[in-house]
Amino acid sequence: MRAVLMRIILIAAVLWALPGGAEADATRAYRLGASDALRVTVFDEPDLSGTFSVDGGGRLALPLIGEVRVGGLTLEEAEARIVARLADGYLKHPRVALEVANYRPFYILGEVRNPGQYSYAEGMTVMKAVALAGGFTYRADEDDVEITAAGAPQAREVPPDTAVMPGDTIRIGERFF
Repeated sequence: MRAVLMRIILIAAVLWALPGGAEADATRAYRLGASDALRVTVFDEPDLSGTFSVDGGGRLALPLIGEVRVGGLTLEEAEARIVARLADGYLKHPRVALEVANYRPFYILGEVRNPGQYSYAEGMTVMKAVALAGGFTYRADEDDVEITAAGAPQAREVPPDTAVMPGDTIRIGERFF
């Protein structure tokens, strides 16, 4: 009976989380990863709620249920996984809400004044990232911009108005005279 209940909860959570066509926002497609900080709210259970960080192995250590693997999942998938664990002998009808409290950083390398790691903010684009890094150097080829998405095997060339996601690495190429 418990297994059937958990399957029903998971199916309901997945159906609820399906994007609504073109108006689905970018946060639905965001995949959780190491160094993300999540605000977990377990309704009517303040002792189980709080802000927790995803470790290097993609796990979230939560009170009562221990480690839950959330790396690579969307927020909705992670919610469903936590609900299933809480429903498995801990709470009768758990209700959980997740939100990203702090995104993992992105990286910018190459021909910018201050290459390095920077905090991600909603709406980040390549040009905003370049501005955060102090602008282009005099040697920068502003048309030679590549992004390696977090977890992707190779870089892709992109225009300057391309969206940047947490964990991405941006490389600005050098021009040759």
